[in-house]
Amino acid sequence: MTSDWTEPRAVAALRALFDAGVRAADPLAVLAPHLPAPPKNGRVVVVGAGKAAAKMALAVERAWPEVPLTGLVIAPHGADLPDPPDHRRIALRFGAHPRPDASGAAAAAGILAAVRGLTADDLVLALISGGGSSLSTLPAEGLTLEDLVAVNQALLDSGAPIHEMNCIRKHLSAFSGGRLALAAAPARVVTLAISDVPGDDPEVIASGPTVADPSTFEEARALVAHYRMPLPEAAMRHLAEGRDETPKPGDPRLAGHELRMIATPLMALRAMAEAARGMGLAPLILGDALEGEARTVGQALAGIARSAASHGLPLGAPCVLLSGGETTVTMAPGTQGAGGRGTECLLGMALALNGAPGTWALCADTDGIDGKSDAAGAIAGPGTLEAARKAGLDPRAALAQHRSYDVFEAAGGLIRTGPTLTNVNDLRILLVT
Repeated sequence: MTSDWTEPRAVAALRALFDAGVRAADPLAVLAPHLPAPPKNGRVVVVGAGKAAAKMALAVERAWPEVPLTGLVIAPHGADLPDPPDHRRIALRFGAHPRPDASGAAAAAGILAAVRGLTADDLVLALISGGGSSLSTLPAEGLTLEDLVAVNQALLDSGAPIHEMNCIRKHLSAFSGGRLALAAAPARVVTLAISDVPGDDPEVIASGPTVADPSTFEEARALVAHYRMPLPEAAMRHLAEGRDETPKPGDPRLAGHELRMIATPLMALRAMAEAARGMGLAPLILGDALEGEARTVGQALAGIARSAASHGLPLGAPCVLLSGGETTVTMAPGTQGAGGRGTECLLGMALALNGAPGTWALCADTDGIDGKSDAAGAIAGPGTLEAARKAGLDPRAALAQHRSYDVFEAAGGLIRTGPTLTNVNDLRILLVT
């Protein structure tokens, strides 16, 4: 056991590592090298949706100060730049996340209008990041926004992984699953994406509005049945009819399109590992795509930390165990609770560690918002559970009630960053000293 690892030092190290991961996904730092050459004769129309939309659009404007730009991107309400530029060539509109709203739907319709009527000489630059699915919720023919709001809530409550949720979303949308790219034809489309999904699958990021979609109506119907999702009648009818299938790989209308991944969870984890080495800590990246029920993943990570502390496996202390990916939280009907995947994973981890000395952990979402809370996530250490109990909380009961936020608020462990204007999903750090 390393005696000089005090609580303040450990907390500061965890925050520095998390901040290094977020910086590695900052569009202002990473986007410009991925831009294509502007067209010689045609127009440039910039469109996009996601939690990183505002910064991505600004990064394009800074990189191309002399290029005539038009277009529109959608960001979450409140996710604007602290000091927005006086003049924006790329319009910024706002929508709701995770519950879609009318302003997001109107902005999505505006994006489709902006790319229609282009020529083969024109370039559509699509800026896509996590959160784009709900921000650009535009109902397919015969559906209403209220229908898709109800669908979205059923998806969030189902516990289904993100790629399965997006399969259903794409088959109820007029925007997702390659439909934005179809609207832009015959213009060339170059997509710059920031991944927030396990495996960096472009079909899943924001429900893949500019890429081919191999999933089908049949698969969407099977998923609804498997999870027994209570979807509106109109949505069930639309899925049953199965008309207007999404464009599939090899569709000639998408020929010549490009996708460039500018930031991913693994890039963030590697930046964190490098920062850890600078602190004299041995880093180990456990993976960038850990999935499963949040509390269960937390318990498993706690077991690895115990092994590192007791046996020096998979590596010896002082070390950090790094991971990314999107866990799930399955909510029972009528359950209420503040917080999200990050704090629920962390509370499951803290309970499994049970105050083990010399071990601290951080779980937080890189977009700055964990679930429905005002926190990005939290930090837990050897004294967290006892601090919560002294405040009158039962941590185990709180976990059962999805009240992880309350535990870390009482223990003083919440991390509040505000919107970071990027999103490479959850990052988890275990510090074993």
